[in-house]
Amino acid sequence: MDKNREQLRELLAREDFSEIFERADTLRREQVGDTIRVRALLEFSNYCRRSCRYCGLNCRNPKLERFRLEPAEIVETALAAREAGYRTIVLQSGEDPYYTPEILGEMVRKIKPSGIAVTLSCGEFSREEYRYFRECGADRYLLKHETSDPNLYAGLHPDSTLEQRVQCQRYIKEAGLETGGGFMIGLPGQTLDTIAGDLLLLREIGCDMAGIGPFLPHPDTPLRDAAHGSAQLTMRAVALARLLLPRANLPATTALGVLDAKEKRSVFSCGANVIMQKVTPQRMKNLYQIYPASFEEVDIPEGRKRVEQEIVSLGRIPE
Repeated sequence: MDKNREQLRELLAREDFSEIFERADTLRREQVGDTIRVRALLEFSNYCRRSCRYCGLNCRNPKLERFRLEPAEIVETALAAREAGYRTIVLQSGEDPYYTPEILGEMVRKIKPSGIAVTLSCGEFSREEYRYFRECGADRYLLKHETSDPNLYAGLHPDSTLEQRVQCQRYIKEAGLETGGGFMIGLPGQTLDTIAGDLLLLREIGCDMAGIGPFLPHPDTPLRDAAHGSAQLTMRAVALARLLLPRANLPATTALGVLDAKEKRSVFSCGANVIMQKVTPQRMKNLYQIYPASFEEVDIPEGRKRVEQEIVSLGRIPE
């Protein structure tokens, strides 16, 4: 394992990474084809009980206008996404205790008959609760580990531990849910060795999908003055993730697009095969601020049409 970590660290530090990008793109084509899978992303609550030091949703941010969608509107929006052509809906929120496992499970039960796959991304739960989500029909669960360095993790997450986070990922896998992980590039104190460890943890968990994006400082958090992560290093990590997890779903993250729109397009030539498109109601879209961003007003069918046009312009096939 140490040898693997050293090799990954050396690869990340290469002056010329073009060969690795090409290998990752070739492997992507062989394993998952030329389609780009489009996921509808519905952010339904920006309340969060956690105080993560990098996140604009953290419970200690008094400046954020908070919102919650009612379960009926969440189901209605998910069905509208299915009608617009989406095959997967990602239901994402802060860790909001208002939405009990029973409420989340009931929403999944109401959405599933439409034929759309359901991904949940709502934080840490117990082993039994992840099993319950699967029983209700959930297909996938996304829970990023953010960093594999226990000390760095503890400094960023005052009310959690890396051990607890990884255990939850194991519970998700055990429950039969497709397991999503991921991490940020450019966190203060992160090194190339840390990133190598992050990549190996994805493989150890056996992640079916992995979101890798740059750290973007939020002005209303303790890390407001930190530098943002590197788009180029993010792309290198995505390429190496493809080599380690040949069949995984690897998205071009929204954060990468905020940092550098050109690089968000480029990441599809070095291993990525998924893109997220927000279907969050417009009145809430700009309030879900893990990092600072703004999004134009567009309805669900028009948003789908635009992302399909972008994918076709890349010479790829939207799915």
